Amino acid sequence: MISRKRSKFGAPILFSDRNASSVRDSYIECTSYPDKNFTLTQLEQDVGTQVIPEIKGVSTQTKWAFPKNASTQYYPREFSEKEKGKLAQSKELADFLNSVSTSVEIALQQNEIMNTFVDDWKGLAEEEGTFGDKSDTHLKEYQSFTDLHSPMEKMITCIAWHPTIYGLIIVSVAVRLSYEERVHFSGKLLLQPSLILFWSFADPIHPQLMLESPDDIFCFAFCPSDPNIIAGGCINGQIVLWDITAHADRIENIKAGGGRSKKATLKPMFLLEPESNKEAMYIRHCAVSSIESGHKKVITDIHWLSDTFEINRMGSVFENRNGICCQLVTCSADCTICFWDIRPQKTAITQPTEKKKEETIEIPFDVPPTFLHLDLSWKPLSKIRLSKGETSLDHCPTKLSLNEEHVIFKTQDKMLGQDKAVKSTETNPYHDLEAGMSNILKPIDDFCTKFFVGTEEGEVIYTDWKMERDPETGRFVSKKPVNLYTVHDGAIHTVQRSPFYKDIVLTIGGWNVAIWKEDVMTGPLLQTCCAPKRYTSGHWSLTRPGVFYIGREDGYIDIWDLLEKTHEPAQSQNICITMITYIKPWTYSPKQQFIAIADYYGTLHILEIPWTLSHPSLNELSSVHYYFEREVKHLEYVQQRRIIRDQEKKEMERELERKKAKVYIKTKEQMEAELRMEYENYLELEKSVLYSLGLGKVSEKTSYMDVL
Repeated sequence: MISRKRSKFGAPILFSDRNASSVRDSYIECTSYPDKNFTLTQLEQDVGTQVIPEIKGVSTQTKWAFPKNASTQYYPREFSEKEKGKLAQSKELADFLNSVSTSVEIALQQNEIMNTFVDDWKGLAEEEGTFGDKSDTHLKEYQSFTDLHSPMEKMITCIAWHPTIYGLIIVSVAVRLSYEERVHFSGKLLLQPSLILFWSFADPIHPQLMLESPDDIFCFAFCPSDPNIIAGGCINGQIVLWDITAHADRIENIKAGGGRSKKATLKPMFLLEPESNKEAMYIRHCAVSSIESGHKKVITDIHWLSDTFEINRMGSVFENRNGICCQLVTCSADCTICFWDIRPQKTAITQPTEKKKEETIEIPFDVPPTFLHLDLSWKPLSKIRLSKGETSLDHCPTKLSLNEEHVIFKTQDKMLGQDKAVKSTETNPYHDLEAGMSNILKPIDDFCTKFFVGTEEGEVIYTDWKMERDPETGRFVSKKPVNLYTVHDGAIHTVQRSPFYKDIVLTIGGWNVAIWKEDVMTGPLLQTCCAPKRYTSGHWSLTRPGVFYIGREDGYIDIWDLLEKTHEPAQSQNICITMITYIKPWTYSPKQQFIAIADYYGTLHILEIPWTLSHPSLNELSSVHYYFEREVKHLEYVQQRRIIRDQEKKEMERELERKKAKVYIKTKEQMEAELRMEYENYLELEKSVLYSLGLGKVSEKTSYMDVL
């Protein structure tokens, strides 16, 4: 690159000859360098060996005084058959073979059992970027998004990165009002649309899409089988479904170049194409659940069930023959957990008059008919109430974690392939759901139907979604919780399984954090002390097994690294000046990872995760697993010691009772000795009284009766 000062633009130029060697830095040397584009790395090499007579070639350089080139060629001399036989019978050859045969066998065995393609350089030390100063460990601000077009102040309630389009992030916003204020301004809120915004890295000012809903959305989730289908939970207890298949091209063309590529090209603002600043589109929902049959209060969590199974009304698990996700689970503040099915249920045959009325309903042109059969009539498949047992009150669930949740982290590539298949000539399976639920399904017997639930009171419940028959009434009712732990001192807002360990669950609520193992019923593996500020959100790291992020109400984010510290955060960093409401990391590429952090004022912060927090160490997976196993053994030891202490306490109480019994229950000999002692004391007293009265000398053997 050749540069020049702006003040010299247009100035006259005079060219003259000069000696380049006479002036310093007056010439540039362009040295050769290897071009990586034309460098081929040899990954595998085939080498063949063959035993042949050894041939030597020797050359010498002749002196210049006598310029003469000479060469000699000869064939190697081979042993005759007689000499070969004699050597084979010799003792020296036998001793040699005996001495080296063991080493050769060991070498051959090592070649068979060892991987010859292991990179030995990686085993010598960590990668270069893992060791750095403290500045490399902090989150770096990359971009921020704020909705400037909304007339009312809103906060971000949920975040999701688009599963197949890189550089696209989706957020749901809700009005920042208390319950009393929401009731007071209900008329004004009806005039304002409740939205889910699609933000692109290419345009941080204008949302690409806006999904409309009947009321504010507090949680939503992409369908794992089709990323164009989105389900959300409203504050009024309704579930909303969107189908954005018709607008998929619009959100894909926001990337530079307009073509579909695996990764978005992140460009600065002044290089954006004019068409990327198009006005955002409002997309109406295509189905909403029945407000009478669903939840009565705000839906706090929503999950799609995996495409590997489905359940019936009783909670029994069957194999999913459709191969697509058709069921959801939601929990609400009305103390219920509901399972939903998006396929049409088999109901009684409607009357012809009703059918004619349904057929006359006109569908708006901008609403896809994908879930028309669910609109305003969608009812839950089954409903679970978390009863407290003796009282008539129920637990109020806020978050839940299913056994198959960790699979969602691994479906990124799978969803990309399915999305391509949908874009091709194949038909979308969600557009043909009229077949309904199949009657003949193969049950899955060894399926774990237990799951974790976090409540509003800070309790962690491990319960089962299968129904059981009540022996008194004969009706199917929800099972009692398998276990209940009171660990947190506030409402639980995060219940999440680790992306690396299927049975490790992270719960965050109030002022502390806990980590659980599914098979361990004695308590949490890790329970932190009380934090200086209340925790409001959290999430596991997607690439490091021992790292998780926690947001606080003062705008700080605590980064925990279990390999470094287990009693306090490894570091804390200020992100904003208000409460952090949601955290969601995402892997953009093997070398770049982002984390989205939302705050109470409605600003979405995109930060770049440093190398040390995104790239695991060589044995981190096994090290963190060993830490969890060690904590399990520690819990077992504590439980055993508690049992032993209880037994010792009971033994001490029994020993004390025995001592008391020995004091109060006397033997016959003891009683006779005490009576004899009392009688002797009485005689002594009698003597002293007689002497004092002057009745004369009384012998020792004289009794009172004799005197009388």
